[in-house]
Amino acid sequence: MAGVVEIEHVWLSFGSKTVLRDCTLEIKPRAITCLIGMSGAGKSTVLRLINGLRKPDRGRVLVEGVDVASLKGRKLNEFRQRIGFAFQFAALFDSLTVGENVALPLRELTSLPKAQIERTVEQTLEVVGLADVRDHMPAELSGGMLKRAGFARAVVTKPALVLYDEPTTGQDPIITRVLTETIVRLRQELGGTAVVVSHDLASIYAMADYIAMLFEGAIVAYGTVDEIKRSTNPVVQQFLQGNEVGPIRV
Repeated sequence: MAGVVEIEHVWLSFGSKTVLRDCTLEIKPRAITCLIGMSGAGKSTVLRLINGLRKPDRGRVLVEGVDVASLKGRKLNEFRQRIGFAFQFAALFDSLTVGENVALPLRELTSLPKAQIERTVEQTLEVVGLADVRDHMPAELSGGMLKRAGFARAVVTKPALVLYDEPTTGQDPIITRVLTETIVRLRQELGGTAVVVSHDLASIYAMADYIAMLFEGAIVAYGTVDEIKRSTNPVVQQFLQGNEVGPIRV
């Protein structure tokens, strides 16, 4: 099957620093693809290229066949409505309740009646296990609850593609498992595609259909969990085993 996302020979620099070098990756439909690599490797930048927050210096980023860099203004905003983005720190508005935060995309981007918006918010919060905190303020939630509230806002419009940026960072093993299972459940509920940036190998192994490793600006390995675990690439093995000695300089 053709990829939902096709990153083709992308180069991107920030000033004098080259972040992506001839980067190529295809994201399979109706699957969870986890993007791994060292801190600062450019993984979150890839997510921002996919949803149009960044534009490549060279190469193309296609989402459902559309060249993202070619979109501007209203067309870019309409395109972004088809992609959910769960930020690393949830990025909820402190002055709004959890329910109001989750409802925001529906109120801003659709003409749905209030009653339908409220039903959709309630259903979405139930899926992520937060139905009982709808009227709470973000400051009243734990870190794991904040993350799940961010997930709910990202998927409330039922996007075909959801991007998760470091969803389990800073969480204990129990909450990490809850968040991992939530991502899997949301992909099943939506029937869509997810791309997850993460360093948590246990979480990745539990959720991923495919894993792609980014190193020195390019994808150096791609495959199923078992294929990545069995990879003979020394970069992959050094990363997976956490060794100090190898081609990755630490």
